[in-house]
Amino acid sequence: MTVLIKEQIKDFMREEDGVGVIEIVLILVVLIGLVIIFKSNIKKLLDSIFEEINKQSKEVY
Repeated sequence: MTVLIKEQIKDFMREEDGVGVIEIVLILVVLIGLVIIFKSNIKKLLDSIFEEINKQSKEVY
């Protein structure tokens, strides 16, 4: 009985392939699409962040 259960668990583990290539490609497509859509907003955000970092680093020196 326990041997049968162990074999079924082993078969199940061998059967699972994890995340497939199609899922990864779809996630990348969605992420690239979001970056393209919000490109100007992301650029403004990063510019303001780096400006603040530069301002505060000048205060330290």
